[in-house]
Amino acid sequence: MIAALATSIVAALSLLVGADRAGAQNYPNHPITMIVPFAAGGTSDVIARVVAEQMAVTLKQPIVIENIAGAGGSTALSRAAQAAADGYTIAIGNAGTSAAAYTIYPKLTFTPDSFVAIGMVAKTFGIVALRKDFPAANLQDFIAYAKAHPGKVNLGHAGVGSSNYLICKSFEQAAGITITLVGYRGAAPALTDAIGGQIDGVCDAAASVSPAIADKLLNGIVTGSTRRLATLPDLPTSAEAGLPEFEAQGWNGLFAPKGTSPEIIARLNAAVKTAVDSDAVKARFKTLSSVAPEADEHGPEVLQALVTRDVAKYKKLLEAK
Repeated sequence: MIAALATSIVAALSLLVGADRAGAQNYPNHPITMIVPFAAGGTSDVIARVVAEQMAVTLKQPIVIENIAGAGGSTALSRAAQAAADGYTIAIGNAGTSAAAYTIYPKLTFTPDSFVAIGMVAKTFGIVALRKDFPAANLQDFIAYAKAHPGKVNLGHAGVGSSNYLICKSFEQAAGITITLVGYRGAAPALTDAIGGQIDGVCDAAASVSPAIADKLLNGIVTGSTRRLATLPDLPTSAEAGLPEFEAQGWNGLFAPKGTSPEIIARLNAAVKTAVDSDAVKARFKTLSSVAPEADEHGPEVLQALVTRDVAKYKKLLEAK
């Protein structure tokens, strides 16, 4: 009887394995949902839509964007972590949502191990920009003003735990100033309030703030990039502006729930690689002051290494006194 039971269990397991393999081979056979942890219009949202459009061509299935704002992206990633590990729910993350969040929100319902890396999709560059009538014309003027008025200057960001929040924190620490950080449910509403003069400025990625600076709706004072951005050739790097300690080069990557099969991850990774290597995405990224990963940065293991590195990096930053 025991032998018969064991045989039945083995047979059942074989059927499950066979079903999983068949599912992976047929993947995808219906639309995929890509969760974006912020409101529409911000950096992660724009990059997600550009990449998803090209991935859909390769996968021959639509990729539907689902914006879930709140808690610096943690609300969205909680939903992604609990989704079925079948490749039909994936999420875009960044150094904020997928690394710093574990220090900022220690009681999260998920951990880095709740996700499987699919691949990096973009590298981004942080900018600090001020309302056009702010009484400081450049970075050094701003730092002097902030030191003379500690805590009085306020800069908006996309929510505590977002990559924009990390830009603010990195800038504040590098400059040795005390400023008030104002969290929003995404980069777009923060940008709108900065343009309207409701806040003094924003910490944002070039992808979303560049057009406002180019149109002179905001005054960009520094980028955390190591080189000037093609879309904003007059904006100085942190080294050129006299604050080389300010570094704000980030990334966006795609993740799937833990347990997603290696075959499905491979399909998604191949679609990501084809998308970011396409002329359409590279051209769009250029207008967004973002760049695609290099040839040796496409693998899931590269993104996983970035997460591991940045969990430690931002724990040190955020716990600094």
